[in-house]
Amino acid sequence: MTRPEDERLPTPKLFGYGVQHILSMFGGVIAVPIIIGNAAGLSGPEIGTLLACALFVSGAATMLQTLGLPFFGSQLPLVQGISFASVATMLSIIGDDGQDGLRNVLGAVIIAALIGLAISPFFSQIIRFFPPVVTGSIITVIGLSLMPVAAGWITGQPMLAGEPNPAYLDPGNIGLAFLTLGLVLVLTKIPGLSRLAILLGLVLGTIVALIVGKANFDAVDGASAFAFPEPFAFGGPTFEFGAIVSMTIVILVIMVETTADLLAVGTIIGTKVNPRRVGDGLRADMAASALAPVFNSFPATAFAQNVGLVALTGIKSRFVVAAGGAILLVLGLSPFLAAIVRTIPLPVLGGAGIVLFGIVAASGIRTLSQVQYRDNNNLVLVAAAVGFGMLPVVSEGFWSEFPEWWVTIFDSGISSASIMAVVLNIFFNMWRPGKPEQPTSIAAGPPVMVREKEIAH
Repeated sequence: MTRPEDERLPTPKLFGYGVQHILSMFGGVIAVPIIIGNAAGLSGPEIGTLLACALFVSGAATMLQTLGLPFFGSQLPLVQGISFASVATMLSIIGDDGQDGLRNVLGAVIIAALIGLAISPFFSQIIRFFPPVVTGSIITVIGLSLMPVAAGWITGQPMLAGEPNPAYLDPGNIGLAFLTLGLVLVLTKIPGLSRLAILLGLVLGTIVALIVGKANFDAVDGASAFAFPEPFAFGGPTFEFGAIVSMTIVILVIMVETTADLLAVGTIIGTKVNPRRVGDGLRADMAASALAPVFNSFPATAFAQNVGLVALTGIKSRFVVAAGGAILLVLGLSPFLAAIVRTIPLPVLGGAGIVLFGIVAASGIRTLSQVQYRDNNNLVLVAAAVGFGMLPVVSEGFWSEFPEWWVTIFDSGISSASIMAVVLNIFFNMWRPGKPEQPTSIAAGPPVMVREKEIAH
């Protein structure tokens, strides 16, 4: 029986849909090297090197994850990119040490990722703790937790380089985002164009931005056509014990998030994701993360927004995503091409992101709709997991006064929801499982009268 993810499309469609995947996650890929480069005091060209390396590593990691090698790669349509979950920890490691701090980061990532690679065979066995009530809760939180990212792309940051950002909350940027959103929605309605709605929306949104002066090609000036990433361009990695411990915690969080994304995309495309496949996916993730510092980059992970794109377009082929990975790889080898893609304004990406991220949440809700809520405490489980996962999303710095290891784990809404959902599933459904005669009123399900109507129909 052919798996849905093994579908092969004509070459033009293959790369067309692949470009759509890359454009939808491009803002997330370039955000991390820009933040880290500025924190390390790098110059503009040096930050450009970090950007190119991030694209190169993301492309190679995506191709490994989708095409696979023996024991490496889930062979699922998952785009790999530089993890945003590691940013806070990397900033704390860098501190005021500039490039020396950056070298500490690179060393910590190598060791932590190798530790993750070593434990991935055991980590994959946790799949039995992820029934639909757990995966649905996590997928919902993945989508909801990404919404602030889309909002940030639209509004911009309130401060830039320590000064108030004059473009923050600019009505023009917000209007551009909602124009892009409108274009995506209209294109989704048109037969033959619906599966390219995101790509065409981004292109048309960027054209409008160029016309009204919200975008330009300044980044293209002086960009070289080809440049292979120089290994350890900022010096060899250094290894500091505290940095390694902190980064290892981050790697565990990334493994939880990647596991959630593996299960999520499996649910969306309707394919089986067993412990072996989770293990292969995690090994690809960790191998890419361990090699990333060699090419001046940072931990890689599956990008949740592209899971939403799979759900939105209905394109399940892993070869489409592999083609996108090849495009990322080429962009990483060509600063000129990467600069062209960088002309897409963040508000345009944010407008498309509203749909992409919302689709992820909607997919989680669809999974939760298949869960049995009668005569059990599953409703409480979902409520607690989603609520707990949203705390760091709706209240930035919620855990800031707690120990650093706690902040590292629970400051991610995805990992918070994952841990809460798994623990509560064990407590309610696996530890002395059974149906309580009198479940709590909020978990008891609809009134009897409603149930009788359902049965009647």
